[in-house]
Amino acid sequence: MAYVPTLKTQYKEQIIPALMKEFDYKSVMQVPRLQKIVINQGLGQATADKKLLEVAQQELTIITGQKAVLTKSKKDISNFKLRKGMPIGVRVTLRADKMYEFLERLIAVALPRIRDFKGINEKFDGQGNYTLGVAEQIIFPEIDIDKITKIFGMEITFVTSAPTDEEAYSLLKQFGLPFKNAKKN
Repeated sequence: MAYVPTLKTQYKEQIIPALMKEFDYKSVMQVPRLQKIVINQGLGQATADKKLLEVAQQELTIITGQKAVLTKSKKDISNFKLRKGMPIGVRVTLRADKMYEFLERLIAVALPRIRDFKGINEKFDGQGNYTLGVAEQIIFPEIDIDKITKIFGMEITFVTSAPTDEEAYSLLKQFGLPFKNAKKN
């Protein structure tokens, strides 16, 4: 039998019925789902030191289990010594099983390792997507602290099929993301 991530099974068996009851959906296809997780690191210092990009790319590849790609600048900005097409960051887009595995490791292992952690904010983008900012990549156990040259932050964006922030919040809450305080309906 093929391996199925725990959160994927939990979504099918527990989260879908709970959301159908909460939002009174008529069909299972109306229930919002997590479409992808995008992990992005913008490295402004990379304009001066190209080695930072390689290190960040390796670290993000180790964290996600999928090869990170370089992101390039879209326009020239002379104040930042930036030219169009220069590599300035790294990004990974996770879907399907890798997405669920990463989400499970983020919730169970990485977030609890943040110092003075009291939960994450509930700021959604208005279209059912959520972005979580992480200040240090060392919260992930895959990163060897002794080999760290520089601390990088990252943004983790959860893209859902939910039409409203309310439904997306409920979906991510069901997955186990530790929001600071429960929203009132």
